Amino acid sequence: MSEKKVIKIGTHDGTFHCDEALAIFLLKLLPKYKDAVIVRSRDQNVLDTCDVVVDVGKIYDHSICRYDHHMRDFNESLSTVLKDPTCECPIKLSSAGLIYCHYGYEIIQHLAPANTSLKLIKAVFKNVYFKLIREIDAIDNGVPMTKEEPAYNISTGISSRVGRLNPAWNSNTVNIDEQFQKAIELVGEEFMHAVNECIYIWLPARHIVKDALKNRYEVYKSGEIILLETHAPWQYHLAQLEKEYNIKPLIKYVIFKDVSGECRVRAVSVRPSSFEPRLCLPEKWGGLRETELDKVSGIDGCIFVHTTRFIGGNKTMEGALKMAIKSLEMGNI
Repeated sequence: MSEKKVIKIGTHDGTFHCDEALAIFLLKLLPKYKDAVIVRSRDQNVLDTCDVVVDVGKIYDHSICRYDHHMRDFNESLSTVLKDPTCECPIKLSSAGLIYCHYGYEIIQHLAPANTSLKLIKAVFKNVYFKLIREIDAIDNGVPMTKEEPAYNISTGISSRVGRLNPAWNSNTVNIDEQFQKAIELVGEEFMHAVNECIYIWLPARHIVKDALKNRYEVYKSGEIILLETHAPWQYHLAQLEKEYNIKPLIKYVIFKDVSGECRVRAVSVRPSSFEPRLCLPEKWGGLRETELDKVSGIDGCIFVHTTRFIGGNKTMEGALKMAIKSLEMGNI
């Protein structure tokens, strides 16, 4: 009986980085590369014996499983590799990004529950890229977060933590290959957290927001108010679903019970990361509480309206809905 072929994943030796550590972790999630041996070398003759090579070799060619990104003419990004208009990102890919682009759908399909649809697999793929992989691509390629000098530097991110596993310049007692294995495990744990959070926390929240959008005309005739049956993260889902389903008019207010069980009316922001509302709660309500707010608004059971008027509260869902409807009818008054 012939011996089973040993599959080899090649990468460079010496100082290691977050991108090749993650690239190797991703490959080893696939059945084909699960038991692959890691070969660390810059000797091209050695690399030529490997089945797949990442972050070294001066070649990017998916057809022969070569994934370096250091060449002068390399300008691949998520946008150019996937050619998907819904996955726009100009940041140049690192070896992690390259492996994720080519194998990410297969990896997530392997990790997700068996009945997960292709549409949801694609949603998870995109979410994980922007949540984790983009950061690693940008840092490895020296892309600054802002054009201006930052007020402070972040030294606790995943790339920094991987970097700390490299032997110190004046250390000669550390086994660098053992440290690299620790780096693979560290960045792998980060990736698994991102995927599991997306599948088991982020996606269920998406379903809640999607159902609320479907029922919006039952909440109020204009369709500009939604009611969440269960409190869940909704801002990013709402922005994506509005675009995906071409929701018109856009949602102005979201009604929900917060984690303490109190009823809230939240003005939807112009962007998920912003506190600037599409339509504030009425100016006269800002900063008022309880009895005074009841009197000014003409609605019983009010608890508060924030001074910036992006959120308010009521003792009942019916009262919160009345606050949203009256705010909508009053406009920016």
